[in-house]
Amino acid sequence: MTAPASSEPVASADAPIAAPAKPTVWRKLFRSPSVVIGLAIVLVMVFIGLIAPLIATADPTAINPGARNRVPMATSTMRLDDGTRATVTHYMGTDTLGRDVFSRVVYGARVSIFIGIAVALLSISIGLVIGMIAGYIRWLDGIIMRIMDGLMAIPAILLAIAVVSLSRAGIVSVIIAIVVPEVPRVVRLVRSVVLSVREEPYVEAAVVSGTPTVKLVLRHILPNTVAPLIVQGTFICASAILVEAILSFLGIGIPPDIPTWGNIMAEGRQLFRIFPHNILYPGIFLALTVLAVNMLGDGLRDTLDPKMEKRG
Repeated sequence: MTAPASSEPVASADAPIAAPAKPTVWRKLFRSPSVVIGLAIVLVMVFIGLIAPLIATADPTAINPGARNRVPMATSTMRLDDGTRATVTHYMGTDTLGRDVFSRVVYGARVSIFIGIAVALLSISIGLVIGMIAGYIRWLDGIIMRIMDGLMAIPAILLAIAVVSLSRAGIVSVIIAIVVPEVPRVVRLVRSVVLSVREEPYVEAAVVSGTPTVKLVLRHILPNTVAPLIVQGTFICASAILVEAILSFLGIGIPPDIPTWGNIMAEGRQLFRIFPHNILYPGIFLALTVLAVNMLGDGLRDTLDPKMEKRG
């Protein structure tokens, strides 16, 4: 007695085996621990900066001589705007002027992160345009790159100090001072990408077919710069936050009436051994933010760079 024939088709030995689906870029990104951890910390810091008016326990600029140099979790009585008095808990203590350190730290997150993002966007925008011109117009390449080499020969922090010294201290002057030394690095990156893409066969075919220059740049060259610029932007953001803190710590950055992590630490350095909380807490926030942005950049580089992917 024979077994009934199965209705399911029998796979042939010579039939091709379907290749596993290749993960998308987003799936690769969220599989990277560096991207996930870095992005989570950055989003938390941004969220803290956005809701600073809601979670701050006091006015970050309010001076209270009777509550100077209080230790963390101490309480004091502060006068409110309506003239009444209220008991305030200082989660991170107070500074030498009686200002609440916790409120200053959460408000400082807004300024420090804003400067980092603004510097990254401006540096990438300016560097992209100059790098495109240097890489595509041959006779301008030598002139532009010699200027960029001259700027890169000067240490970034010294160049930033020189730019700030020529203008009044403020957020705008600090952003400009940090953008100037960052632009040459973006220019060199974009120029290298343009020089490599310009020699590709499909770009040469587009040139021969009479494609307009603007259309050629926007369609074939610009998309190839997106991935490296995103990675470079994260490193510029981390560097800008750190340089702003250095400038403010030296007393030539953001004015003291605007709380940033740098000037909070600068004001607490005199009594660091006795009251370390004035430097400890803003330093932790600064270190975590810079570390998270660098981790995010490393993860993006490992995911978006084909050479790093093949090496892995």
